[in-house]
Amino acid sequence: MLVELSDVVKRYPGAEAAVLRGVSVQVQPGEMLALTGESGSGKSTLLHLAGGLDVADAGRVLVAGQDLTGLTDAGRAALRRTTVGVIFQQFNLIPSLDVADNIAFQARLAGRHDPARAAGLAERLGLAAQLRKYPEQLSGGQQQRVAIARTLAAAPRLVLADEPTGNLDEATADAVFDLLCDLVRETGAGLVLVTHSERLAARLPRRLHLQAGVVR
Repeated sequence: MLVELSDVVKRYPGAEAAVLRGVSVQVQPGEMLALTGESGSGKSTLLHLAGGLDVADAGRVLVAGQDLTGLTDAGRAALRRTTVGVIFQQFNLIPSLDVADNIAFQARLAGRHDPARAAGLAERLGLAAQLRKYPEQLSGGQQQRVAIARTLAAAPRLVLADEPTGNLDEATADAVFDLLCDLVRETGAGLVLVTHSERLAARLPRRLHLQAGVVR
């Protein structure tokens, strides 16, 4: 099993109810899963727990066989460097680095920088002519493509994508979504995609719906 959340509970200080209330989810290697639900249903929280960006209050979170519950902040950061790639709605590119160095950034941290792989991703994502530009010189769609390339260049076993096309117009969102799915599928990585879009969710093989912190 690539991801296994068992009876996970997550609360935030000051909240009347838990954000996640005994959620259990499993993701197989290579599986592509859409998480849907209204704002506040717990989708992003679940994604953050699977990526080690947050810690469950109860239950167990395993990623690639590793129990995240007892890991330190440094241990969870190491997991993200080597095993998990996260793509956010906000592109989170480093403004002082050009496109080529932004793409290489995560792979260098993981000790997996492969110039040929990075160049191939840039070509597939339509970024070959943009490599010496800086994020501020790119459109939103181009910046999101850089963020996808940066994540995949590190060859993660699990890709977590939180509304990765949420800031894009529909046509650009469709193109970016198709490229993301194609590239993830080719690597054999698992994909968990959080989306508000029923249209995009319907295009993935499996879907789970969160409502008020539980899976429906």
